[in-house]
Amino acid sequence: QVQLVESGGGSVQAGGSLRLSCAASEYTARYMAWLRQAPGKERDWVARITGAGTTSYTESVKGRFTISKDNAKNTLYLQMNNLKPEDTATYYCAAGQAVSCYVTPTSCSTWGQGTQVTVSS
Repeated sequence: QVQLVESGGGSVQAGGSLRLSCAASEYTARYMAWLRQAPGKERDWVARITGAGTTSYTESVKGRFTISKDNAKNTLYLQMNNLKPEDTATYYCAAGQAVSCYVTPTSCSTWGQGTQVTVSS
């Protein structure tokens, strides 16, 4: 089974940037996504990408976050710019072969362990 390992989290001040990486052990799945979960809140999707490179973002991060992938490296990225305190959360990457993973990223079959992002004001 594919394993996903996130990295790149950390603490930054508002307005700063971070780039998250998600390395897949075997191959890049057809559908991949980034989700986040803040303390006391449900896990919500942030950005998603298809095998063809089609992307979609939740409204609150549009224009600030960019999802991309490097198929040669089996790695998914999330470039986060102009970070805000409300972006503070644990960020997870997820992957799956079924279209349901793109439509509803919380249903993806494979998950990473998460990486913490903290944005201070």
